[in-house]
Amino acid sequence: MEDRYAFEGQMARHGYTRVCGIDEAGCGPLAGPVCAAAVILNPDDCIEGLNDSKKLTEKRREALFEAICDRALAFSVAWIEHDEIDRLNILEARLLAMRRAVECLSIAPDFALVDGNRAPGLEVETLLITGGDGLSASIGAASILAKVLRDRRMREEAVRYPVYRFEKHKGYPTALHYQLLDQYGPSPIHRQSFLVKWKARQGGGTA
Repeated sequence: MEDRYAFEGQMARHGYTRVCGIDEAGCGPLAGPVCAAAVILNPDDCIEGLNDSKKLTEKRREALFEAICDRALAFSVAWIEHDEIDRLNILEARLLAMRRAVECLSIAPDFALVDGNRAPGLEVETLLITGGDGLSASIGAASILAKVLRDRRMREEAVRYPVYRFEKHKGYPTALHYQLLDQYGPSPIHRQSFLVKWKARQGGGTA
């Protein structure tokens, strides 16, 4: 199996001892927030099985979530709500969430590994890794925290707005989600900027 601690090991050989992995969940959905996570793993306590959260079963994600919370040196999450996404745009919201997550860490990192190809503008040296959630243990850990917490949040929203069945699609643009939008119109947590094409199909009206 590929060594997902290779990036962290490389940074350690260059003298970095507090390497932070950063990732987010929720860029694509039509509703709900973006959640970003930052994680500094313990280099002396490797957690087996860390990977891109999307490649893990829900049961495995939940188990790894607990292991990360128990064994990481530090972790933090940050949220950007639907209305702030509308004001900023999704790219800026994603980067802001990452910066906020790092700022809230209880231990200041000395290096950051970030999933993707856009730097969030951190005050620490940063390496961008496309597909990093499947290549770096630290980024994989961050992806798991962000995914698990955002899914839990959308299950809570499903209780508040049961007709939208957020517990099923988590706000993502599935056929079921669009069917429910057609039937009920947008909820208070829908991202209006993500509904432009849907509204156009409805004749430009708002619900």
